[in-house]
Amino acid sequence: MDNAALILVGSELTRGIIQDKHSQLVGRSLTALGIHVSQIAAVPDDGTIESILSAIVRKNDIVIITGGLGPTSDDITRQCIADVACCPLEVNSDSWNDLSRKLGDRLKGANEKQCYIPRGFTRIKNNNGTADGFYGRTPDGCLIISLPGPPGEMNPMFEDVVVPLLRELSGRGEEERREYSSFIIAEAKLEDLTRLINPSLSWATRFQDYKISLYLSGGSDQDKDDAVSKLRHMCGSQLIADGNTSALELLAGVLREKNLTISCAESCTGGLASAMLTHLAGSSSFFCGSVVSYSNEVKENVLSVRKQTIEKYGAVSNECAMEMSEGVLALTGSNCSFSITGVAGPGESEAKKAGTVCFSFSAENRESCAVCLHFSSWGRESVRRKSVNAALILMREYLSGRDVAAISGSWKYI
Repeated sequence: MDNAALILVGSELTRGIIQDKHSQLVGRSLTALGIHVSQIAAVPDDGTIESILSAIVRKNDIVIITGGLGPTSDDITRQCIADVACCPLEVNSDSWNDLSRKLGDRLKGANEKQCYIPRGFTRIKNNNGTADGFYGRTPDGCLIISLPGPPGEMNPMFEDVVVPLLRELSGRGEEERREYSSFIIAEAKLEDLTRLINPSLSWATRFQDYKISLYLSGGSDQDKDDAVSKLRHMCGSQLIADGNTSALELLAGVLREKNLTISCAESCTGGLASAMLTHLAGSSSFFCGSVVSYSNEVKENVLSVRKQTIEKYGAVSNECAMEMSEGVLALTGSNCSFSITGVAGPGESEAKKAGTVCFSFSAENRESCAVCLHFSSWGRESVRRKSVNAALILMREYLSGRDVAAISGSWKYI
């Protein structure tokens, strides 16, 4: 278990259409386990893997392959692995049963290919897609691990199955690893911050649509406590939560605990917050409804935002946001509400740059409050997602009686 290689399969990678998001995750995790990464190769979906896999297998103890497990004719990774391992492909009954539940009649035909793995190999269940992974050894003892290419599928399979497997095989045993959930901060900035804290600790990140999972291992319990405390101080304590959670789940917990209903008014997020609020099963117990007030006319005619407010302060302002949250509170009869109005981009004015977003929070028998945040813009969608997370986080703080303006003012690197 001394040397490992990584093979990335995908023409979109070799053509520069998409970026490689696996090398850093795999390389860092293997290095932490004392396994040397001797080679990283990217190959297109044209059969190139067939000519290099046997050579790489001979030189390494472990070969991790991502991609090439789809149902199309150019996805030949599984057959190449079977050839190198000198065994036939055969249907894995668990894969077949799970894929039958997911696809129904669509399983028949090309999709059946995704149920085959090399004889003697062990299946790695894919909870986020259709192509399972698998692992096993060649006659010479090389461990081959094959995983799907999409990061949303590959990353959890690697973290949850492959890392524990390699830890056991490398003789390092089960090491305590803490998990945290980070919101709004960019993954690259998180990695920069964690490198500054304690070099004896091992950090790993996993990007997801509305959060980044942080994994912390090494050192003593006190070392870990101190490291997380420093990270929260550096970027804002509400942006780093314990465990595997989400801003939505944290807010829903408060709403259920206090037996409250909620509504929202959205402009730049275009219904994204409403979609999030209905994502959880049972959300009908706390979510009343929403208004997507993209135009000023809807703000005025539906939410009762005063025309003079928009003329004086603009649609992207704390004043407009406050009238939006109070308007939707009255319209729906909910116990509390929030609003979002901002510039997602790419258009902007000198006064209101892309990433400028205003929020307001209202509740029965309580004074409303509004704040304005300035997000780093990595594109329109990133601003929208950050805005939704910020609204959910700050709504929770507002309901807990905390000073939303002071809290949001302490956030850095957003």
